Amino acid sequence: MLLTIDVGNTHTVLGLFDGEEIVEHWRISTDARRTADELAVLLQGLMGMHPLLGMELGEGIEGISICSTVPSVLHELREVTRRYYGDVPAVLVEPGIKTGVPILMDNPKEVGADRIVNAVAAVDLYGGPAIVVDFGTATTFDAVSARGEYTGGVIAPGIEISVDALGVKGAQLRKIELARPRSVIGKNTVEAMQSGIVYGFAGQVDGVVTRMARELAEDPEDVTVIATGGLAPMVLGEASVIDEHEPWLTLIGLRLVYERNVSRI
Repeated sequence: MLLTIDVGNTHTVLGLFDGEEIVEHWRISTDARRTADELAVLLQGLMGMHPLLGMELGEGIEGISICSTVPSVLHELREVTRRYYGDVPAVLVEPGIKTGVPILMDNPKEVGADRIVNAVAAVDLYGGPAIVVDFGTATTFDAVSARGEYTGGVIAPGIEISVDALGVKGAQLRKIELARPRSVIGKNTVEAMQSGIVYGFAGQVDGVVTRMARELAEDPEDVTVIATGGLAPMVLGEASVIDEHEPWLTLIGLRLVYERNVSRI
């Protein structure tokens, strides 16, 4: 079994692979204050419930692949792999790790590991050219060329950030449930805010992706647009440019990166 861990700013997603098949997954909050020992207890509690794994920490785990956008959590996970999974090959996505995707950026080291991992999975599953739209704390748009190169992207405020900002800065507004309203024209304040979020972000996705596709390929119709991230379902039915929805894109990319590096460890 391969354990994949994607640490985002808000949530951490874990996936368990049996070969190429993801057989279990978990989503927990990201807490930069957790120590390596606390993380180990949390992992044991989650995986101890799975019938394919043993009750002992690390039993049944044959490899670990990790990417993180939170440096402090990555540091603690590094300690977890060293102290509790010492005999298990572990790949942490960072500079020097083989991904198979050239990064055509002014400073490749500043590109988030999750964005590179998404590009790896996009190339493997769909080929290029492609655009990955990841709905997380930020909404990121990442471009992959026809040759499988990471060529750059766009970073915009995420859905939850926007909802929180409205609630904080609007004197008569409040934080609302993220849900699709009955109609575009809201009949009350909550529905009006929900409409602004759902249809506003759908319009943003259509506009940004359309412009990126024009730069990425001679024929924009050749570009495959893949949506991923925990909040993707909010706009899937409204954004017209999305071709594919792969909720486990980052975890699949982590599996691919592990396979490309494990023999080198």
